[in-house]
Amino acid sequence: MRKLFPFIFFMTAGFLFGQKVFSVDYESQADIKVFVVDYESQADLLVYKVEYSSQAGQNDGKWFFVEYSSQADKKIYFVDYSSQADLKIFFVKYSSQAGWRNKNKMQLMY
Repeated sequence: MRKLFPFIFFMTAGFLFGQKVFSVDYESQADIKVFVVDYESQADLLVYKVEYSSQAGQNDGKWFFVEYSSQADKKIYFVDYSSQADLKIFFVKYSSQAGWRNKNKMQLMY
């Protein structure tokens, strides 16, 4: 049983920090305010939208958008202006492009 505990701990730790997000309708419902920038160089985080929840990353920019807020690790609200945002993101075409450009903002997604 002692040998099994570390294995179980590390397997479940991945689920605790999965990047399952839900886009809320009102700013007051959000954990984080997000703005989508026009250029990759302006972003804090490069985000890749995965197709399945099992592909959601561990704070590495691979997001899965869930259908219900209760399924989400983070609730986000898309703001209209960059100055209103806690986090600036850019959607990338390939999974390998996802990741943090501004590591000082990583704690926002934990």
